[in-house]
Amino acid sequence: MSTPAATPRVKRNRKAEASSAKAEPLSLRIDPQTRLLIDRAADALGQTRTEFMLATARDRAAQVLLSQRLFVLNDTDWADFANALDAPVPSNSKLKGLLARKPLWDRS
Repeated sequence: MSTPAATPRVKRNRKAEASSAKAEPLSLRIDPQTRLLIDRAADALGQTRTEFMLATARDRAAQVLLSQRLFVLNDTDWADFANALDAPVPSNSKLKGLLARKPLWDRS
């Protein structure tokens, strides 16, 4: 009995794939009260449940990712932040010792 030749794996660009890929189903379990709440909110916006859930999930996902990379400060807080970054670092003997050591990759 012969086996079919293995198909080589092709490295794919996920971003390009995501923008050109067909929509995929997503299934989840939900209690009746939450489903009713979602349906009412979607109806209030003139959206289907799917449209509402996708838009809401997409917005929340973007918020989560941005919260990991972006923060916004008012003028006073920004000045305090910039001053803290510009202030000299207090003397720290442990840090001085660490910086004085030769890196592992430079040791012979």
